Amino acid sequence: MNSSARNSSNNTAGPIEFHGCYTAIVTPFTADGVAIDQARLAEQIAFQADGGVRGIVACGTTGESPTLEEDEHRLVVEHAVELGHARGLQVLAGAGSNCTRHAVALQRLAHELGADAGLQVSPYYNKPSQEGLYRHFMTVADSCPLPTMLYNIPGRCGVAINPETVARLARHPNIVAIKEATGSMDSASEIRQRCGITILSGDDSLTLSFAACGSSGVVSVVSNIMPAQIQALCDAFLRNDFTTARRLHREIFPLAKGLLSLDVNPVPLKAAMRLLGRDSGAVRLPLVEASTEATTKIGTILSQFGFTKLEAVARV
Repeated sequence: MNSSARNSSNNTAGPIEFHGCYTAIVTPFTADGVAIDQARLAEQIAFQADGGVRGIVACGTTGESPTLEEDEHRLVVEHAVELGHARGLQVLAGAGSNCTRHAVALQRLAHELGADAGLQVSPYYNKPSQEGLYRHFMTVADSCPLPTMLYNIPGRCGVAINPETVARLARHPNIVAIKEATGSMDSASEIRQRCGITILSGDDSLTLSFAACGSSGVVSVVSNIMPAQIQALCDAFLRNDFTTARRLHREIFPLAKGLLSLDVNPVPLKAAMRLLGRDSGAVRLPLVEASTEATTKIGTILSQFGFTKLEAVARV
């Protein structure tokens, strides 16, 4: 990891480190999807802190960032920073865009609001070259002293950050980590061979596999409903207890794979959280709520995993 990146949340002189579970939190909406449910957001952040995770990511893909208005984005990050820091959590803010100027503005906003790092997704739709990706991320990293976590997810962006480009970017003191959601062990392994950037898995089902390649944790979706278990998995492999890590992986895998295969994230996650009485389940167009058939399957998966106190309708 680049040791010169500073922890912006408390103005200490030490470098920021990323390890363990970082929950990509949902953005809870009222039942009609019109407004952000601030009380529910506070409950969900408290639930993560009580579960012992290392940190949270606000306004990421799971947080439906593309459908948030600018004032809503600010509100979610502000609340996440205030409430998360009060509970000892690191707080990352989604700050990416396919417009470099906009990404710079969001990165500076995250810094202004006190986030510990900005999560910078690859520019989507325009499909830049590797040189374009390099210049984009370098421009963002140069814009303010906030640490940057790259987000490599070609399935949503149409372009991957190649390991060679990651290694070039890792020379920048503000680019300190990468969320690898390529699903590629080869990519993670080559990144680790080329540079010392901190790697976090971007797929719950591959958290343990990426640990074998040298990753330090996961940016998790399923930890929205089971934070303690995902953090326990990370704790196990970080202390080189792979016997325990394998057991936990076997326990978690059916839920992680089953839940997230039923619809695009965060639709099935929010449906699960509604059944558990922890979210309204509302998503914003162009996403739509899980079908009746999918919701039934989600309920079955949760029951099989030991979640027995399901509620038909969450508090709104």
